[in-house]
Amino acid sequence: MAKQSLWLRCEKKQFERRTAITPTTAKKLIDAGFDISVERDSQRIFNDAEYEALGCTLVEHNSWPSAPKDIPIIGLKELPESDDPLPHTHIQFAHCYKQQAGWSKVLSRFHRGGGTLYDLEFLTDAQGRRVAAFGYHAGFAGSAAGALALAAERSGKTLGQLEPFENENAMVEGVKKVLGGSGKGLKVLVIGALGRCGSGAVDLFRKIGVEEDDIVKWDMAETAKGGPFQEILDVDIFVNCIYLSSQIPPFLTKEQIAGAGKDRRLRVVVDVSCDTTNPYNPLPVYDINTTFSHPTVPVVLPQTASAATSDLPSLSVVSIDHLPTLLPREASEQFSAALLPSLLELPDRKTARVWVEAENLFRQKLAEAVEAEGL
Repeated sequence: MAKQSLWLRCEKKQFERRTAITPTTAKKLIDAGFDISVERDSQRIFNDAEYEALGCTLVEHNSWPSAPKDIPIIGLKELPESDDPLPHTHIQFAHCYKQQAGWSKVLSRFHRGGGTLYDLEFLTDAQGRRVAAFGYHAGFAGSAAGALALAAERSGKTLGQLEPFENENAMVEGVKKVLGGSGKGLKVLVIGALGRCGSGAVDLFRKIGVEEDDIVKWDMAETAKGGPFQEILDVDIFVNCIYLSSQIPPFLTKEQIAGAGKDRRLRVVVDVSCDTTNPYNPLPVYDINTTFSHPTVPVVLPQTASAATSDLPSLSVVSIDHLPTLLPREASEQFSAALLPSLLELPDRKTARVWVEAENLFRQKLAEAVEAEGL
């Protein structure tokens, strides 16, 4: 295998503590002949010293723009907004292939800089399945956030800042505590229950004590008839875990919620999928992503003849687009281990299928962006 360098950049997104390369994975890459540079980062869940002890080279925080152009830069979340051209190869979640807000401007930076994007969301195996995903922990953490938000709603409060948990057990016990000891008595609905994300959502509800009959599990068969779905209004927490690839009827609308009046049970929506700015967003009841410091946004309902909006039960949405960072260590280890086999093929990326297909998709999306931006 040819010598390969790789540069792990820091994450600039607030509260993001995960990483694409854990010390465990870094050690395996180094053993395979890689040179790994790691930006110093006090926010990352793993200490700088852990990487240095394994043979990684520590470099200054956020110094990747001055890295040699032939070294791929790997991170997780999107880069901060900028007009600066991007001459490097970047491996990250860019959130710009489904015409999300600002998608063409992001890709135009690669056009102007001559760089390449390998989007982690679109690194797939021979069956088209993602080689590495945070889906399970996104669903698990999403359900936890939903339960915490419900406890706040029931007490007439707004959920305050979320802090990462040490591990899954700590999360489960923390959620059970705010619910009075157990989730028994809750009724919940998970759409996308058969996928990785949905299975994580279901597992959290089971572990906090929600009874099996009160966990409604839907997937493509149940949603085939098309929304909106009255059943969503009849649960305490609704968790959306679908992977949106085309336009579908909305699952829920403001008019439908308002029309349900005072008898509505639904109090919390968790949009793990977070297709907030996607033109096909199936949850057009909110329009912003929430954050760890402000984890919920209220659904503002239209006035109806049957009841004033102020008389209706409150309804909040959790739409945090990096939920797995509530479990940063476990989520990072799982993701990084799954990504490792593909990273080991990085020196042969001009012929290795996973990288060739990812670059072909980038070139396709880049052409669309060039046309959209008139470049």
